[in-house]
Amino acid sequence: MLEITSLKNGVVIDHIKAGLGIQIFELLGLADIDDEVALILNASSPQMGRKDIIKIENHLDINLDAVSIIDPKATVNIIKDEEVSEKVSLELPEVIEDVLTCQNPKCISTSERSVTSKFVLINREEKIYKCGYCSHIYDVEE
Repeated sequence: MLEITSLKNGVVIDHIKAGLGIQIFELLGLADIDDEVALILNASSPQMGRKDIIKIENHLDINLDAVSIIDPKATVNIIKDEEVSEKVSLELPEVIEDVLTCQNPKCISTSERSVTSKFVLINREEKIYKCGYCSHIYDVEE
């Protein structure tokens, strides 16, 4: 069995549906941070069968909205002095900014550098958002 050591300080994103860990890793831009990051894929889980886990050392500033749009059932644990100091429950945000990119090439958020993307949740069950500028539909599941 693979063993990953505990964190002294940082964030553990646990109970990620197997296969979604890479998407969260990429959306959070974790390849570009200087802190240690562990991406564990297909870990055994009594509750889920298989799950993904992301451990981020010394880096507490992550975008929880980005995590929740990929897997709102994931759990986020804030670690301080090797102890869980806070457990964060996720839910899909009503509005999400600067995470998703509008697929409409004519949208102001894709053509103007100074405009931050903004999406509004229109269907919670199906994880569907619409662009706050051009109303282009964004299906998170696709």
